[in-house]
Amino acid sequence: MKYAILIGDGMSDNPVPELGGKTPLEAAKTPNMDIIASCGELGLFKSVPEGFPPGSDVANLSILGYDPKRYYTGRAPLEAASIGVKLEKGDIAFRCNLVTLRGEKGVLIMEDYSAGHISTEESSEIIKTLDSALSEEGVRFYPGKSYRHLMVWAGGSGDVKTTPPHDISGRAIEGYLPQGVGAGKLKGLMERSLKMLKDHPVNRKREAGGKKRADSIWLWGQGRALAMPAFKERFDMTGAIISAVDLMNGIGVCAGLEVIRVPGVTGYLDTNYTGKAGYALHALNDRDFVCVHVEAPDEAGHQGLLKEKIRAIEDFDRLVVGSVMEGIKRFKDYKLMVITDHPTPVALKTHTSAPVPYAIYRGGGPKKNGDSFSEAAAKKTGLVKEEPLLFMEEFLDRASRL
Repeated sequence: MKYAILIGDGMSDNPVPELGGKTPLEAAKTPNMDIIASCGELGLFKSVPEGFPPGSDVANLSILGYDPKRYYTGRAPLEAASIGVKLEKGDIAFRCNLVTLRGEKGVLIMEDYSAGHISTEESSEIIKTLDSALSEEGVRFYPGKSYRHLMVWAGGSGDVKTTPPHDISGRAIEGYLPQGVGAGKLKGLMERSLKMLKDHPVNRKREAGGKKRADSIWLWGQGRALAMPAFKERFDMTGAIISAVDLMNGIGVCAGLEVIRVPGVTGYLDTNYTGKAGYALHALNDRDFVCVHVEAPDEAGHQGLLKEKIRAIEDFDRLVVGSVMEGIKRFKDYKLMVITDHPTPVALKTHTSAPVPYAIYRGGGPKKNGDSFSEAAAKKTGLVKEEPLLFMEEFLDRASRL
């Protein structure tokens, strides 16, 4: 038996007036996800437990059967695991975005949480500069991908309150700067980076080319090292994960899944969709389970780009879901799940914690209900799953050994 989970990050949304009250999922042409919904089990999954932030970290831990109430310590430790940064006892890891800020009547505005989706090559130069200039006793910076990087503070405060930059697009940053114990340290680093990056060669070059500058770092998503049981130990199955983003790959590392690196993946609208599908099918030749994650719909949602979000959903359906659906048939016995981790409404440009649609299809199942893969169709079934471990156990048809 082969198992595949296909995650379209942030696909779920709210009804949009420009779409006649439809959501992007309802407006998009998704024949492959519709087949899975109409031939299998369709319902809602509460991926974000009460009291937790509606982030991809929490939601995707839940999808893979790891209850955030037991295992979640923060986003940054997962990303540290992906890039090979070992956190020692007392270390606090912070996600370190490169962001674009805009001055407006003496106030700094969060113009772009991604610095125009700066390239990995450009951002690596900047992070190396910052590590050399800002590193002090107990503080180090580590390059990741595109705008997503890492800062580790040895002996740092875990009580500080931070805000994801994608939650405050277009807003003044003053009310969202770090607060609480250790906030002064973080704000000091952010202020120093703003001064340092003003005339950085990468920014001069980007500005000359009409691209957004990386004006500052933004520190958030902090946490300590976490420990999780391996997927194989829990379910006696071998598995792999495919994603462009360090967060998902970090979850894979912590779960003992093989992290498969696919050429040309970007975590954006131009990612290598077909490559992900092809590598996933190849991985199933000698593994029981594979998880494929696509970031593009979420990125479009954060930017409030309706047409681009619909396009990302359609590309996911056609190039990933369709390809895997066709290729996995050769195994005869298989189960396939399509799901989104959390809503990222284009009108809000950030995540919400509403339950998300999922559909599970077992190979050979007959068409039974004619449902589409959408929020409304999933809600109409009345089926709602809430327990992460039970959700995974039911998908895999086996109980966890741990």
